[in-house]
Amino acid sequence: MNDTPATYDLVLTGGTVFDTAAGTSAVTDVAIKGHRIARIGPSLAAAAREVIDCSGQYVLPGLVEGHTHIFEKVSKVGAPPDEAHLRRGVVAAADAGTAGASTFDAFDAHVVRASRVRVVSFLNVSVLGLIDFRFGELLNPATLVPEDALAVARANPAVVRGFKLRLSEDVVGSAWRSLLKASLELADEAGLPLMVHIGETEEPLDVVLPLLRPGDIVAHCYTGKPHGILSDGSVDPAVTEARARGVLFDSAHGRSNLSFEIAREAIAQGFLPDLLTSDTSARNWRGPVFDLVTSAAKLRALGMTMDQIAPLMTIAPARLLGLDGEGYGTLAEGGPAHVTVLADTEETVLPDAAGNSITAPRLEPVVILHAGQRIEPTPWRGLNAG
Repeated sequence: MNDTPATYDLVLTGGTVFDTAAGTSAVTDVAIKGHRIARIGPSLAAAAREVIDCSGQYVLPGLVEGHTHIFEKVSKVGAPPDEAHLRRGVVAAADAGTAGASTFDAFDAHVVRASRVRVVSFLNVSVLGLIDFRFGELLNPATLVPEDALAVARANPAVVRGFKLRLSEDVVGSAWRSLLKASLELADEAGLPLMVHIGETEEPLDVVLPLLRPGDIVAHCYTGKPHGILSDGSVDPAVTEARARGVLFDSAHGRSNLSFEIAREAIAQGFLPDLLTSDTSARNWRGPVFDLVTSAAKLRALGMTMDQIAPLMTIAPARLLGLDGEGYGTLAEGGPAHVTVLADTEETVLPDAAGNSITAPRLEPVVILHAGQRIEPTPWRGLNAG
């Protein structure tokens, strides 16, 4: 009988561990002590109080959702952050414009401070925020009040990490150019990125993209709506030029934006997103989006690899959101023990936003650690769909 005290509280053994900062992966062990990662390396299980066999599974940093809507009970599109995200493997999330300056205090009190998930915000440039998708928050251009947005951003730097502008015609009407200009000026003054929602914009992307700055984000890069990234079946040169200048592209599935046809063709041409996000909301978290890991499984089925996928839902959004300095997005010795272990499951019919489907293995979170604490995963919501 071995009476030697255990060195580690928990060891995840035998899984493929992703070093997202280096862009590599290897089969090894991850040891946890308290709320920290104690060691990453081979043959650590013998020194553990508890061992979880992760053979054949993917051991990632706790996932970071770069685009979601989680202002529950205030916005009709707000999903509950811990249930929609934490119990599906996401430990940090950026709300993408559900709150505006006039609703931010409620968002801070009832979402940011009340959630276990680390929540930050792309503050909507409209003071109204995204209360109801049926009514464009910028159809009255006067709802963009730069001084209000700037004041909120400056007073809340730990939360406001950028701004959000939905540029679809049903949101901004014909005033898109002046609203985009004002939003960029606001973002410039605050020193923050602007996330721009595309799909059904009044003008094509070769008119819109040259106005964006390095570090700005184009959401819904695989949209099947008019004025997307493909032109005559190829990635538009304006898109390639924007990326070369440092403009970022976000997959942002959403209820009405991910097109398998567009994504498959773009991925085949080597155009991968800079951020892999779900655009979860109360309208789609029970389908067709479900969650971030299901969005990742769809893009994997369309041609991306796990080595390509892992950084785009961990370190890439963490860096963009300034959360890497808090230990999010990577697995590092001495860092916080935020860990998500994913496993392949059975072949499943998975839908896009246009009613098309593919059959592919799902990804499921089987172990979730939040600062070393075990979180019980919630079953995939598609199990009860239909």
